[in-house]
Amino acid sequence: MNFSPGAKFIMVPDYHIHTPLCRHAEGNPAEFKTQARRLGIPEIAFTDHVPNPDGYDPRCRMSMEEWPTYRNLILDQQTVEPPQVLFGVEADYYEGCERFLRPSLSNQPLDLVIGSIHYLGTWGFDNPEERQVWDTVDVTGAWQKYFELLGRFAESRLIDVIGHLDLPKKFGYRPPEHAIRDMAHPALDRIAQAGLAIEINTSGLRKPVREIYPSAMLLALARERDIPICFGSDAHKPEEVGDRFEESLKLAREAGYTQAVRFSAHQKTVYPLP
Repeated sequence: MNFSPGAKFIMVPDYHIHTPLCRHAEGNPAEFKTQARRLGIPEIAFTDHVPNPDGYDPRCRMSMEEWPTYRNLILDQQTVEPPQVLFGVEADYYEGCERFLRPSLSNQPLDLVIGSIHYLGTWGFDNPEERQVWDTVDVTGAWQKYFELLGRFAESRLIDVIGHLDLPKKFGYRPPEHAIRDMAHPALDRIAQAGLAIEINTSGLRKPVREIYPSAMLLALARERDIPICFGSDAHKPEEVGDRFEESLKLAREAGYTQAVRFSAHQKTVYPLP
């Protein structure tokens, strides 16, 4: 494989990358691929937010008419020149989403689907414009609802990977660790039973919480259940590709992981951590 001279050789895939079609990213797919090559990343997956006919969160996703544009943008990057490029999406859970997601996802030649939750009801809990709502809600109750929805999403079997497992911590609002542990147990059990992976997502290091998703405690609980891992930067700019993956690898090893998984057409392949 011919990577750029002086590459850092991160050597694990980055499976969470956005394009401008999500309305809040910049840089074209070729620029993201070039950055991955410079870093020695062997494989990347573009995972823009799935378009939605129900009017769900239109500010942060492509329109239904842009599905073919997105697919073609990504497939055009699938060349013999490394890194390998995967066609993925990030699907969001909301009540009734299965009605649209099941046929829509099955009709696309996807390699992987990241499942995420960004809303509790009508509240975009990770949206900086709605941060003040955290000061008015029962924080523990919000986390409990989040983990319940996460468990439901896992059981839907619509997805391959759980994205940013403890996203509600983004602005620093969280219950005591023992409470998070107790409420996370059932969700992690459901994730394990569904055979899903979770991502170690470094974007939290760029957010107010300044911490990788998930926390060391939650990652250790995932390891106890043999839940496989993959890695994602949640890059919204080319320079964020592979961002601080060295810290992700350290966190994974400290939790007891010695291997991670790669995807192709929804199928997992295990590889040893470098």
